[in-house]
Amino acid sequence: MQNTKIRVAVVGAGKMGTIHAKVYDQMPQCELAAVVDIDAQKARRLAEQHQCQAFTDGADVLDKVDAVTVATPTVTHLGLAKTFIKNKIAVLVEKPLAANVREGKKIVALAKKYDSVVAVGHSERCNPVAQAIKRLDIQPKFIDANRISPYPFRSTDVGVVLDVMIHDIDIILSLAASKIKKVDAVGVSVVEEKEDICNARIIFENGCIANVTASRLALKTERKVRVFSRQAYLSVDYLRKSGILIKADPNINVVKWIQEHKEAGNLDLTAVNWPDMLHIEQLDIDDKEPLRLEQEAFLRAVTDRARRPEVSAEEGLAALECAEKILVSVRKHKWKERIGDDV
Repeated sequence: MQNTKIRVAVVGAGKMGTIHAKVYDQMPQCELAAVVDIDAQKARRLAEQHQCQAFTDGADVLDKVDAVTVATPTVTHLGLAKTFIKNKIAVLVEKPLAANVREGKKIVALAKKYDSVVAVGHSERCNPVAQAIKRLDIQPKFIDANRISPYPFRSTDVGVVLDVMIHDIDIILSLAASKIKKVDAVGVSVVEEKEDICNARIIFENGCIANVTASRLALKTERKVRVFSRQAYLSVDYLRKSGILIKADPNINVVKWIQEHKEAGNLDLTAVNWPDMLHIEQLDIDDKEPLRLEQEAFLRAVTDRARRPEVSAEEGLAALECAEKILVSVRKHKWKERIGDDV
């Protein structure tokens, strides 16, 4: 496979499948061989755009591809992944990994049993901002994440936790690098039967605390994360692909300086310009496309088994397990269903 292009199929001709197909078709290391969708017309239309074959059943491409991206409704992930994994075909499953933890564990177990590459499409991990945070290698003590947007007016089979918040859950887990100790959450269902707004507080065994908010009923779109650590304060904006890093100036021990002035009776520090005592820098963020980075990492793992995809099946399962803890807490703290109900 090292000397030939990797043959890829995209399963699902909806919005995400269309995006995956477009990016794959532009990559020199692979050949977009097929599009699969139960809707024959949608499959044929997308396949014609990229001059490849169209099918309505994943079983029809088993002898035609080396890897697939599954971009279908979450409830179908296990069944489709199982078919491909058993046939030694590498799989990239769009987030979330599965509809629930039980099904997610089955996918992970299948990947191990058949020694197959399985990646999860948490593309936000490949966002240049997230990549910049990763390079800093900081040890966070508090993380505050907000991901809100207006109502998407699209059908969804999952609530805001599995649809939107799971992006930040995955990133928070990678930053905290610790087991979860406790989760408290509250969610509200307004338009959909499942939660449309959710706030969760995640406490980790190493002392790190994360506060994460997701909403698909906001008046604006915002995707921001703030990270507090002993080394630095970090504020990033995923949408604008910008970030700022603040540290105490390496030439000044700020705390010691303040204490010494207080002990000397100099309590009037109003003339001190606080920013002058800090090292402030804009993060070095490139402009690479997250989905392309995700697919490149996936394809490298297909050709070189010593490499790992950006987000492995095990990491996708960890995010799913955390999301399930949040949903359990949401149900525990369930609000009244209708405005006007007696409290």
